Amino acid sequence: MLHTNLSVNSENHLTIAGQDTVTLAKTYGTPLMVMDEDRVRQNFRVYRDAMNQYFGGASRPLFASKALSCKYIYRLAGEESVGIDLVSSGELYTAVAAGFDVREAFFHGNNKTDGDIAYAMDCGVGHFVVDNLTELDRIDEEAGRRGVTQAVLLRLSPGIDPHTHAAITTGQVDSKFGIAIETGQADEAVAYTLNKKHIRLDGFHCHIGSQIFDITPFCDAAKLMIAYVAGVKNKFGYDTEILNLGGGFGVRYIKSQPILDYADFIRRIAAFIDEEVARSGIKKPTILMEPGRSIVADSCLTLYTVGGTKEIPGFKNYVSVDGGMPDNPRYALYQADYTVCLASRAKATPDFLCTVAGRCCESGDILQENVPLPKPERGDILAVLVTGAYNYSMASNYNRIPRPAVVAVKDGTVTPVIRRESFEDLIRNDL
Repeated sequence: MLHTNLSVNSENHLTIAGQDTVTLAKTYGTPLMVMDEDRVRQNFRVYRDAMNQYFGGASRPLFASKALSCKYIYRLAGEESVGIDLVSSGELYTAVAAGFDVREAFFHGNNKTDGDIAYAMDCGVGHFVVDNLTELDRIDEEAGRRGVTQAVLLRLSPGIDPHTHAAITTGQVDSKFGIAIETGQADEAVAYTLNKKHIRLDGFHCHIGSQIFDITPFCDAAKLMIAYVAGVKNKFGYDTEILNLGGGFGVRYIKSQPILDYADFIRRIAAFIDEEVARSGIKKPTILMEPGRSIVADSCLTLYTVGGTKEIPGFKNYVSVDGGMPDNPRYALYQADYTVCLASRAKATPDFLCTVAGRCCESGDILQENVPLPKPERGDILAVLVTGAYNYSMASNYNRIPRPAVVAVKDGTVTPVIRRESFEDLIRNDL
């Protein structure tokens, strides 16, 4: 199986965390996202424990909320003693509603509105990750109006290309994110920030991209950032307290991709950082990381009901399901790889090569192409694996299709996480 929390039972049904997916589909309907709670907790702990062991100090992971933002996830993050990063007031509102202590939150975004800034301060967000000087001015003004000092990190662009898909690369010089080191603008931003009356500069942030299976880009970024920290010490006499290296570790979506040992990745990156810090002669900053995909992706799968098949002799075959791009737009956006299987006949011979298509009135509504399956029949349950990251977060109501339900499974118990949207929900804001 693709991951250890997946198996096949005596009924020839796919299981996740020991739960029969066909039974879940019949009980809760489809499309249905199913989350393995123990898997989420395990992934949190791998990062938390490895970062504590190898980076030391106050180093910790910050869950990247954009991967999957819901009250349930924030509760788990709080229980597992990890921080969070946020990119919108909506994510912040959800975390607050879940009871998360947002003093442990870092507020990101390349275009924070005045409302975002004010709301985050109302809620007591610990840090802003500042993307540009216009935003910095507004944070300083708002903090001054309140008579407080606001802690910030500056997001820098290190000029690293990790050679992933262009849509998920974020650390190059001409990225929309961050302040470029190469152009000298980062130095200008440091000087500008240190002179702000109501701002406390705690350090720097970078993020080079996502779905990276090699530590070399992370080490390259760390080397550049540590050199920059040393340069800032020499130029400004400023000791950097926090260095946030972002996220981006890859996740296995298909069998040709490796399963990464995240703890070993952290160990190796930490050893590299220690060498660079010793060489530079600086005080070692607190190291933060922002895992998102690698926390939740492999904890989930999505179940669909097959509507039918269409065979076009000499061309291709289609299998249509009752979901599609509204609950998973990632293939339509950037041809994301997924493993697809027939959950109701998991061990049958996959002798039918097909394109798995969604139900939308849109030619691009495809979940995956060239998929070998046992020939599905109407009513069969089909599973798309590793759908915990950026699936529900990106879900829409295109064609006025309600978003799916989400349930969590743990120790034989099923817990509703997000209810299925109703038709009434679709028109709730219509006037």
